[in-house]
Amino acid sequence: MTAREDFIATFGGVFEHSPFIAERAYDAGLIFVPLTAKGVHAAMVAEFRKSSGEERLGVLRAHPDLAGRLAIAGELTKDSRNEQAGAGLDRLTADEHARFTAMNAAYTVKFGFPFIIAVKGLNKDDILSAFEARIGNSAEEEFSTACAQVERIALLRLSALLPEG
Repeated sequence: MTAREDFIATFGGVFEHSPFIAERAYDAGLIFVPLTAKGVHAAMVAEFRKSSGEERLGVLRAHPDLAGRLAIAGELTKDSRNEQAGAGLDRLTADEHARFTAMNAAYTVKFGFPFIIAVKGLNKDDILSAFEARIGNSAEEEFSTACAQVERIALLRLSALLPEG
């Protein structure tokens, strides 16, 4: 396996189901040894931000609904599963699950992508409060907010893999 292939295999999932970001960061010569979370994050965020609006929308759409059908079916990525479990989303009551399902549906209808939030350090009530606050955002404001959350999730994932730097 080449260094490029190894990098993409290791970091291609940092931006949910979007290995093109890791590929572009590597190909742009933005990856330097020793690898650090901050360094790799800066490189990948630069490529994410340079991506077209449609590509960034694709990254947003690659994220699962919080406590949604993929979680119930056990089909989340390992990172998403651990992140959602850490926030208690795998232990919702039936009423709480119904509320998340309704919020997910309303949000996705309004914005065209799932609600995205870096759940580390949050609980289900924090997440529902953010849902309720953000559903009132304009489409532009929410696209920007969701992209910022994707970048935060990427940093958290990289921090679990690499020294901070």
